[in-house]
Amino acid sequence: MTSRILVLLGAALLSTQALAQVSVTDPWIRATVPVQKSTGAFMGVKSAQPARLVEVRTEAAGRAELHEMAMDGQVMRMRRVDGIELPAGKPVNLASGGYHVMLFDLKRQLKEGESVELVLVVQDAAKKRQEVKVAVPVKPLSYSAHSGH
Repeated sequence: MTSRILVLLGAALLSTQALAQVSVTDPWIRATVPVQKSTGAFMGVKSAQPARLVEVRTEAAGRAELHEMAMDGQVMRMRRVDGIELPAGKPVNLASGGYHVMLFDLKRQLKEGESVELVLVVQDAAKKRQEVKVAVPVKPLSYSAHSGH
């Protein structure tokens, strides 16, 4: 009986360790003005194993979507995507002008200096899902990740 419990505990530790292999770097959300109902969230996401970012949730917005900005001829277009591939060990940058997160139907103004929790849902090759909670700082309207902070 004791050995069975140890095996189960060991398996639980290994599965927890396997799921905890997604990291997020430099997250930020653009601040809003009082009547604004949408904004963007940006960050770096890296998975140790091949995975796919499939969903984002937050209490601060009515809905959160994964988006991509891409050129369509001479026009830059933004469109919703069902997921973003996370190749094993390679960082994926969610940034203005490419893949990013859009927050719609904001429930309140997002002010510089506060933090908003996002839940990233990542799916592995076996279709198992992991939730990664991230406290994301709200940056000024004029902030750009490329401006040297």
